[in-house]
Amino acid sequence: MHLSAKKLFSFAEKDGGCEGRFWERFMYQALYRKWRPRGFDDVIGQPHVTETLRRQLETGRISHAYLFVGTRGTGKTSCAKILAKAVNCEDLKDGSPCNVCAACVGIDGGSILDVEELDAASNNGVDHVRALRDEAIFTPAQVKYRVYIVDEVHMLSTAAFNALLKILEEPPQHLIFILATTEAHKVPATILSRCQRYAFRRVGAADIAGRLRFVAEQEGLALEDDATGMLSRLADGSMRDALALLDQCATGQTIDVPLVQRFLGLAGTAETVKLLTAIGAGDVEGALAVVNALYYAGKDMGALLGELAALLRDILFTRIAPKGGENLLSGSFDRGTIEGFSTFAPEMLLRALTEVTEAMADLGRSGNRKLAVEVAVIRLCDASLSGDVAALQARVATLEQQIAQGVPTIQAIPPAPVAEVEMEVSAPITPVTPPPEPRDDAPPWDVDVPTPEPVAPEPVTPEPIAPVAQMPQVVKDTGANPSGDIWQQVLERVQSDLDMSIYTLIGDANEVSAVLDGDVLNIYVENDFTRAMVEAVDVMTALGAAASAISGRAIRVQVQAGRPVGTVPSSKLDALTQKGFGNITIK
Repeated sequence: MHLSAKKLFSFAEKDGGCEGRFWERFMYQALYRKWRPRGFDDVIGQPHVTETLRRQLETGRISHAYLFVGTRGTGKTSCAKILAKAVNCEDLKDGSPCNVCAACVGIDGGSILDVEELDAASNNGVDHVRALRDEAIFTPAQVKYRVYIVDEVHMLSTAAFNALLKILEEPPQHLIFILATTEAHKVPATILSRCQRYAFRRVGAADIAGRLRFVAEQEGLALEDDATGMLSRLADGSMRDALALLDQCATGQTIDVPLVQRFLGLAGTAETVKLLTAIGAGDVEGALAVVNALYYAGKDMGALLGELAALLRDILFTRIAPKGGENLLSGSFDRGTIEGFSTFAPEMLLRALTEVTEAMADLGRSGNRKLAVEVAVIRLCDASLSGDVAALQARVATLEQQIAQGVPTIQAIPPAPVAEVEMEVSAPITPVTPPPEPRDDAPPWDVDVPTPEPVAPEPVTPEPIAPVAQMPQVVKDTGANPSGDIWQQVLERVQSDLDMSIYTLIGDANEVSAVLDGDVLNIYVENDFTRAMVEAVDVMTALGAAASAISGRAIRVQVQAGRPVGTVPSSKLDALTQKGFGNITIK
């Protein structure tokens, strides 16, 4: 639409010179600006602030400096403008401005210069504050109070704070400062002590949902309840963000959950559950396939990690605080979905949640957001790729849970058939005839010792010898039995596979001994601590594999308490001898 300058000027004159109201006729105004609170009744979720300010305005006990602290979108600047109107309103109603008198209309339209809003993020120098201080001493021209609203006051420099401090110490009667900040800890204590401080809370999801329904009804938008709940949760306590999200989804269609997910680039609960299921099963390929499909579908990788973190948080809270109630949960996932992951160990959930939050923090610094998410997903699927303590604790907790549920952690190896022992019978021994005894009456030199004639041996038929059953072998390196060095060979083979502390423990003959009984390697330990160390999954697996490789057949490993039957406890000297110190001579 093309308008001449004369027509534009006539429209501006009809609007009473109010530039903001004039341009509203020709430009679309965002919902968060259009529905900004104009009175204390319109402020959502801050009754502790609005009621206190009402009472002060009704009683006339107005302070010269206010400090509004809170997160974004909680109503700090809106309440500051309402307070600026209320102190100058000509017809105050129940502590709230009337929005009808000349003062209220002029402040809303920006035509009254006695009420000024400054952005400390762009006007943070000492020269700006000095100019403000020099101007503040003059009496207001149109209203009763000169009001300065300083937004993001924590951005002021140190010199600017010092310049502001002087006028806050001795302000004129007609001057009011309203400071707003999201980071009160950056404001000097000298400034804080001279202001009335009001903390703005995050707006609850229920309050945001009610306001969204009201705005949607006034704007003629078809907003479903499920979509309302999703928008209120995504706003994270910010009423302004909630209205901005609603404005983004307002396309003339019915606003439902799929539309919100499509317009805001969300993965959706079904895809998030599918991703976590693949992670829990250790399915790296399936998890990466979900990430890849969501990426090419236009889903935001940061939003994907946020939804995964919300699901992990809900599951963790349900496991460690089952009586906490629904108020601890995010509300994005139903109870049945959360209970479907009840088998996940809390240690695994905590590690996964830490991994996801760290990936979210690093996502902004990453040059390839998809790759950063894929690396995080791979680490979540395979905890062995993470060398931190949390990953190790998660793996141990998973193994303990499997053992408690009766899941075998080591596959049993079927025993091999016992081979019969064949014995060879040596040739019969020829009997030797003893010499005759000498006579008592003959001298020794007259005694003739007859030379025995060789006697042909009678053939001896050996009786059949039954096969000897295989006896248990004490698998110790005694030096006399060639087959007794199997245990020493096992120790030598597993030396590079085990931790040095564990290898030293199982190599101590005073603590650990072994008996090979058929195809079962029985390991005898002296105490519970040693047994716990030997029964570790990686130790048992390494010992069984080494024994099977040395003996050439499948060997099963089992741990027993005490010592083998028929063995004598070895001394410290024997232990030294087994470890290679046998050449030491003790005198």
